[in-house]
Amino acid sequence: MSFLDNVSDIMLLVRVIKTAPRAGLVSTVKERRGKERRVQRRILLDIVGNPFRRVVLATSWLTPTVRELVQAAYDGRLPLGHLELDRLAVLSDALEEAGCDDAAILDHLRGPGPHVRGCWVFDLLLGKA
Repeated sequence: MSFLDNVSDIMLLVRVIKTAPRAGLVSTVKERRGKERRVQRRILLDIVGNPFRRVVLATSWLTPTVRELVQAAYDGRLPLGHLELDRLAVLSDALEEAGCDDAAILDHLRGPGPHVRGCWVFDLLLGKA
């Protein structure tokens, strides 16, 4: 391979890079990166919650029914570690019936997720927090 072959390859690469934004290649990469960051942000918030708002768990909320539902939902995770939304809805109803009026807890459990292993509400309810 000669020096001129390398130069022509470099020139071709430069033309491809210059036309990439017009071809939509750069925007596609940026969109994917932005989507990935949003997913990672949601997972992080599921694990750590709002670090600027302290949530206090009342022991009266930990009825035998709530404890059973928390453990069942935690043990019955989906293959990737995600928690089932139906079980979370039932758990939030049970917490509300037990007297829980903390909007952060109830809204989180009723939210769209993703809800993963290490979810701050589950850690709080299971005594891991």
